Amino acid sequence: MKPRIDQLVAASPFVLCSLLGATTALGQITPDNTLGNESSVVTPNVTINGALADLIEGGAIRDSNLFHSFSDFNVAEFGRVYFANPAGVANILSRVTGTNVSNILGTLGVLGNANLFLINPNGIVFGSNSRL
Repeated sequence: MKPRIDQLVAASPFVLCSLLGATTALGQITPDNTLGNESSVVTPNVTINGALADLIEGGAIRDSNLFHSFSDFNVAEFGRVYFANPAGVANILSRVTGTNVSNILGTLGVLGNANLFLINPNGIVFGSNSRL
């Protein structure tokens, strides 16, 4: 059975809206409130190493570990996102609690020497222009 042209045309606006909605979500970093007063703070358009980037600060420090929690975590294509690395922190553990896959299409890094762990049970996709 061949698909009918009128069915394809009728479905096109829905497909287009879905695709546009997906692309606008790329680059979105949204802290959740699971860490209470120790929630993450995302500051956009900070100059880091001579270029604009998003800076993630805050979080919950426990011993030499820094914990962050996000409902969505995406890095836009050619975007730059860096985690602050407070003194004494050896590991930065970031989880994603929402239902979406994380798309890392730009640069994701740490301003320091800490190990960075990004955990998303829904998956993480690294694009061809991603950098760690």
